[in-house]
Amino acid sequence: MPLDPALAERIAASVEEGFDQQVAFTQGLIRFPSTRGQEHAIQDHLFREFRARGLAMERFEMDRDALARHPGAGSWSEEHSEAPIVVGIHRPKQETGRSLILQSHVDVVPAGPADMWSAPPFDPVIRGDWLYGRGGADMKAGAGANLFALDALRRIGFQPAATVTVQSVVEEESTGDGALMTHLRGYKADAVLIPEPEDEKLVRANTGVLWFEVEVRGVPVHVREMGTGANAIDAAYRIVGALREIEARWNADKAGRPHFEGEEHPINLNIGKIEGGDWASSVPSWCRLSCRVSIYPGTSAAEASREIEAAIAAFSRADPFLANNPPRVAFNGFRAEGYVLDEGSEAEAVLGRAHERATGDALQSFMTAGYLDTRVHALYDRVPALCYGPISRNIHGIDECVSLASLKRITTTMALFIAEWCDLEPV
Repeated sequence: MPLDPALAERIAASVEEGFDQQVAFTQGLIRFPSTRGQEHAIQDHLFREFRARGLAMERFEMDRDALARHPGAGSWSEEHSEAPIVVGIHRPKQETGRSLILQSHVDVVPAGPADMWSAPPFDPVIRGDWLYGRGGADMKAGAGANLFALDALRRIGFQPAATVTVQSVVEEESTGDGALMTHLRGYKADAVLIPEPEDEKLVRANTGVLWFEVEVRGVPVHVREMGTGANAIDAAYRIVGALREIEARWNADKAGRPHFEGEEHPINLNIGKIEGGDWASSVPSWCRLSCRVSIYPGTSAAEASREIEAAIAAFSRADPFLANNPPRVAFNGFRAEGYVLDEGSEAEAVLGRAHERATGDALQSFMTAGYLDTRVHALYDRVPALCYGPISRNIHGIDECVSLASLKRITTTMALFIAEWCDLEPV
């Protein structure tokens, strides 16, 4: 049943009381440069923070064999993080409410050139309403909100009257294997809430994502004889054109797809990295493209992979050089399918009431064309998987930042949601 208004006011006041501490906690998380494979220290830090709050603790590694057997797992490579997954469990005195998973990821994307930032990317600064720093919005602010929403309840003498599992994962930015590993470990709840930076909206639909590499071999010669060689970089650029044709074809297929047909460009192909050649005066003998493309919900990763391979093969057969030197295609990261969140769940209704109390506005939903860990819980656990978080700017870009006023509002929403969804009992 809806929260008593007087209790809701006490919860909101408690979030306000602890907010300065929450901001400082989030700044501390940003100071960990937790790019892929470098998350051990921040996971150790969060293990201690979870344990200090009385949560029952587990820390475990990726099970490579178990992941390899699951169709939703990303491809393993030498870049795959081996940092542990950290889980803390609140167990109530009496289980009267509905269970919940609160999840966040601590891996962040590379910062890019430091001289493009207005301050060092891992040195968090506040300017007006904005907290700047790599990973602050995506999603260390959310990691802090998971804990401080629970802290706000405890500060006024309450705790959830249901099992609440707080999960800190890695590999969200590259394979999704961290969240999938918690599923394979057996963690499940009646609902999941992940506070990614989603502009105080609920994600209704989410694309799947594929990562792949295309490697081309050329014929190296001195540039004075370049007509007798074959430039691998030039050939790779021709393949990019073929990939853009796939992107255009998939975007044209949006008709009749709810949540996508109204979007101008729902499917995005990114040529994220290009490497090649060894010497400016030598015709390059190799070139490697690192690519990311999104796929519609309902399209399997295997099906999309086959279409990419077939399109590259067909283009190569018609190319005078590539016909005799076919490129190699390898899938080296995300192989994740998209999802659509079913409407009408009680969890969504509870979140809607909490959001309206905290913000004064009705909860809106939208489609986002990027990867989210909620796909694990929506597709494989079949439970309401709610992705909802603060307003941000420049995630994955320069001067990434999160709105502090928004962070306070969504933390209040989360605390109110936990109180109604899980019910409360005295500490």
